[in-house]
Amino acid sequence: MKIRNFSAALIMMLVLPVALMSQTENIDLSMIYKIKQEGLKYSQIEELAFGLTDLTGPRLTGSTGMKRGNEWAKAKMEELGFQNVRIEAATEFTKPGWDNLKTYAAMTAPYYANFACNPVAWTGSTNGLVKGEVVLVDIKAEADIEKYKGKVAGKIVLLPSAANYEVSFEPLASRLTDAQLEEMSKASAGRPGRRPPFDFAQYQAQRALRNKISEFLAGEGAAVVLNSSGTFNVPRSNSASYKKGDKEPAAQLNLPVEAHGRMERLLKHNIPVEMEIEIANKFFDSPTVYNVIGEIPGTDKLLKNEVVMIGAHIDSWHGGTGAADNASGCIVMMEALRILKAIDAAPKRTIRVCLWGGEEEGFLGSRGYSDKYLADPETKAHKADFDKFAGYFNMDNGSGKYRGIYLQENDLVRPIFEQWIEPFKDMGFTTISPNNTGGTDHLTFNSLGLPGFQFIQDEIEYGRGYHTVMDTYERLVMADLKHNAVITAAFAYNAAMRTVKLPAKPVMKPHPEDQQRPRF
Repeated sequence: MKIRNFSAALIMMLVLPVALMSQTENIDLSMIYKIKQEGLKYSQIEELAFGLTDLTGPRLTGSTGMKRGNEWAKAKMEELGFQNVRIEAATEFTKPGWDNLKTYAAMTAPYYANFACNPVAWTGSTNGLVKGEVVLVDIKAEADIEKYKGKVAGKIVLLPSAANYEVSFEPLASRLTDAQLEEMSKASAGRPGRRPPFDFAQYQAQRALRNKISEFLAGEGAAVVLNSSGTFNVPRSNSASYKKGDKEPAAQLNLPVEAHGRMERLLKHNIPVEMEIEIANKFFDSPTVYNVIGEIPGTDKLLKNEVVMIGAHIDSWHGGTGAADNASGCIVMMEALRILKAIDAAPKRTIRVCLWGGEEEGFLGSRGYSDKYLADPETKAHKADFDKFAGYFNMDNGSGKYRGIYLQENDLVRPIFEQWIEPFKDMGFTTISPNNTGGTDHLTFNSLGLPGFQFIQDEIEYGRGYHTVMDTYERLVMADLKHNAVITAAFAYNAAMRTVKLPAKPVMKPHPEDQQRPRF
């Protein structure tokens, strides 16, 4: 008798976990077929891409272009038949509004050479066309500032290069290999090709020094400050740490390392360098950060108030037109909802698309949404919509094809996603990574313990183009975006049709170390 009981118990121990892990998802393959047909044969990706890049232009947070992008997205959502479409305030912006109106820079001695350049956001203008000698200011520590007092007034100041170009023998664009995807499917494997862990303390120290240098040069009356940023003669975009009420920074330009390095080497060989530069920037009242929202309302009388969300950030930097980062995500999300609308999908839960403002400035749009609807930012007390949250899917890794999805360590959804990816394995969508990935808006919801996910994407040439003036329509791989929209539509629909919401990670007892970490 004891042997039989032991055997029965052993069988239960082996079988029960398998049974729990193999619960069948009620996937409507006829709907998956319709989604594929509509999304791959009748896509509107190209038209959406034109609208949010060439037509609206760059969409820096708080700029006129951001307002233009929001208005275009709202009008397009209405045209596509989405419901409850609105441009909704998320939070107040601590910086003023800022537009770049004109930028020109050229070296005029020892010979003429015009340079590609990009102004640093939230920095000032020149007093018309400035002509003069270039002064190399070598400040590596705060103590070095003293030796330049009284020497930079009215000068064009060249800061020392922060990076040197090194020849790379890697392809400019790449797709994830089968071996890399296999490695990503393992716990704590990370993402192939990513940079080493970010040293936040070093970043803060460097930024603090840059701020002190900027304050000094502005106080001394420097005409223009020139930075080295970007390669392949393509300058990058970034911003000054300028807030409403601060003294306006001196005009600053980012030059690519090739242009910057040429002048730096000339000066170090004691050859005088002269330039002419004109920058016109406009500051205006501190704006509000907005999100653009539309939806397909749920149809089930018990579940229609629960919400499946899909989203991407609509803001960009001011160089280029913010195509890969992140018009690509926005148009995929809009196309996913368009597909569902076009095939007359009637989801049980509401499916909501959210285009977030201010992601580049610290997830401002998604945080504002969370603070308003989901949880109090101070007390963490849940708000009315917290229990209605049924899952979130985000795209913000450029234009590359979806190859899988990150679980964000939420093993409870693995058996669900394993079944959801089956109809798309022949499209190369095969991989489930148990690991976390960061850097974008799904973290807002993960921080509350809610199920938010980011897709694994091919890199293409993301690292080369994002945050630069080359992030334009040409960076978009239309076939990949169509592929992504189809999968997004299917995942959103599956989540909206489940009997129960996607499971969140179990609540853990607070750990002392976690209390000392940043919110994101």
